[in-house]
Amino acid sequence: MTSTDVTIVVVDPAELKAADAKKLTVRDGDEPWKVAELRAIVKTLNSDVERLVQEFHGAEHELDDLLHTSEGAGDDQADAGSTALEREQEMSIVNNTRDMLEQSVDALRRVNAGTYGTCQVCGEGIGKARLQAFPRATHCVTCKQREERR
Repeated sequence: MTSTDVTIVVVDPAELKAADAKKLTVRDGDEPWKVAELRAIVKTLNSDVERLVQEFHGAEHELDDLLHTSEGAGDDQADAGSTALEREQEMSIVNNTRDMLEQSVDALRRVNAGTYGTCQVCGEGIGKARLQAFPRATHCVTCKQREERR
């Protein structure tokens, strides 16, 4: 098993200025972003990245151990099935953790680029409340609902 290819991005919240917050897209009816709100989101994303890197490496190590565990000659079908299920679960954990890590890093990249808060489908604002609840969001509610109906 190989490590994730994600290049970790960390944004220093203290370096964010009011101008950084003001250039972000907002949904109709939302107030413009305040630098304190953007800093809070960046702090959350940074801590998510740190936590997810640790979780990813731990899960990857567990999976590596499971993949390299030799099955004994005395294992019956139930033991083999149980081992296979455990491997599948660990692979799922590794993949989910990698996906969340990539989403968090991508959100930090969008903060750096000044495109954070813009729906990647329609180009409108995602909505501050949605981003404060789910900082990795890339779609406004309308586009996300459309995507889920497909």
